[in-house]
Amino acid sequence: MLIGELAARTGVSARLLRYYESQGLLRVRRDTNGYRVYDEDAVTRVRQIKALLGAGLSTEQIRVVLPCASGENPRLDLCPELRELLEGQLRAVDDRIEQLRRNRLALEGLAGEVRV
Repeated sequence: MLIGELAARTGVSARLLRYYESQGLLRVRRDTNGYRVYDEDAVTRVRQIKALLGAGLSTEQIRVVLPCASGENPRLDLCPELRELLEGQLRAVDDRIEQLRRNRLALEGLAGEVRV
């Protein structure tokens, strides 16, 4: 399928599909006329990428995770390296949540001092 069809079927812009390709997340071949041609499995791959991005992973991390993904809502086969990556990501999210809690408390304190 051509890039326009893949974009329509996945809801991802052609520009973003080209970005996924440049990041090594999406395989493409070129037709004799130079057009990008995607296999049918590209639809599933793009949906996996979207789900993993939605989970907060970077494209660099997704490049590591994708070989272990299966299905559109990716189920991951957890090898030790992948488990370590995901646990590190969870720790980073927990750290960000804690920092946001501290920020909120500080803002509440400031707001209490402000008289409108």
